[in-house]
Amino acid sequence: MQVTINKSRLELVEGDITEQDTEAIVNAANPSLLGGGGVDGAIHRAAGPQLLEECRTLGGCQTGDAKITKGYRLKAKHVIHTVGPIYHRDGERARELLASAYRRSLEVASENSVRSVSFPSISTGAYGYPIDEAAPIALQTAINYLESHTDIELVHFVLFGRRAYEVYEKALKEIMAQGVNEKGGS
Repeated sequence: MQVTINKSRLELVEGDITEQDTEAIVNAANPSLLGGGGVDGAIHRAAGPQLLEECRTLGGCQTGDAKITKGYRLKAKHVIHTVGPIYHRDGERARELLASAYRRSLEVASENSVRSVSFPSISTGAYGYPIDEAAPIALQTAINYLESHTDIELVHFVLFGRRAYEVYEKALKEIMAQGVNEKGGS
């Protein structure tokens, strides 16, 4: 599914984030930025050991913030590392921190002249954020950013598995029905 926001495209795709050829991919990282499981581990394995070496120089990352590195062996030129909330630990702040992780990733992309970026579904794996709650936050945050920033031309949400894609598709259709004109289709 694809929609146009301002002059930018927002697309949902089912697939592997490490295979995306956008200028940057976003890593759902842990605060150390030194690798882990899930998306984080897959990105570190695909990028090669140089990614870990560069991450060691960054001093970690706070929840809701983002930092950028080179992409090394990935198709993407850059990796934007963001730390999402742990759903049960962060409680009432989880929503705010999740939105911040997406917004800061887009701000870092803009600051580094990145025009296309791919996101995973942040915090919905090991960090336990229910995907049905996370999807509207992720999508609305990206839409809000694109409405006032035309420098990013493409935002991909790369969803692992059919269920994840369907949850994001439903959320995007509901958001678009509330006021933004949908362009394109499934």
